[in-house]
Amino acid sequence: MTVLSPEDAERLRQSFQRCREMQGTLRQQLEAYAAAGRDIFPAYAAAVDRLVARLDENGGGENAPRPGEPMPPFVLPDEGGRLVSLQGCLANGPVAVMFFRGHWCPYCRLNVRAVINAQPRIEAAGGAVVAIMPELQAFTQRFKSEAGAGFPVLTDLDNGYALSLNLAIWLGREIQQLLAHQDMASFHGNDGWILPIPAAFVVGRDGLVKARFVDPDFRKRMEIDDLVEALRQAAQGS
Repeated sequence: MTVLSPEDAERLRQSFQRCREMQGTLRQQLEAYAAAGRDIFPAYAAAVDRLVARLDENGGGENAPRPGEPMPPFVLPDEGGRLVSLQGCLANGPVAVMFFRGHWCPYCRLNVRAVINAQPRIEAAGGAVVAIMPELQAFTQRFKSEAGAGFPVLTDLDNGYALSLNLAIWLGREIQQLLAHQDMASFHGNDGWILPIPAAFVVGRDGLVKARFVDPDFRKRMEIDDLVEALRQAAQGS
């Protein structure tokens, strides 16, 4: 099994820096990093393609809450150990509930940076953001501090909430071997190798989903313009 060499890990790190600093949309940044990954670590890119195909065949994420349906409630600890509820998040307006794979995921780091850069637009639209990850609080703290996020980052231990939304997936043996350089057991407090499908749900003050983005391919995320517009429409309709 091919593993990531230190030299290729450094090349990927440099590619990530270039993609993070490039001008363009979130989609363009994600696509640029995915292209770099195919060049530098083709075995992993091919394994991800197979994983995505398997998830698509099995309807991965299709049964997650759809627009017009209630968003199931949650009460989860934030990076400081304080309990945060969906009801509390909706007290002042609509909220984007966003699932991230982890602090180690470069696609999540590009995604959260784009969300942070759009924070003035999100607030002007009357919305807010809450992030959910399956990692222990030490790593949600790290994710939040390194990104400079002003919104809560919640721990969904053992993917309990993601499972209730039909978003939790098992990565499989092939991906586990290719990601052996990541200490997932320490990040999650277990060795299950289960992650959420990265997803975004815009929830109105009435608790109903107004818009969603769910794609088993973690290299794709909701565009920032679409996120802001969905929050604006949700705020106007509340």
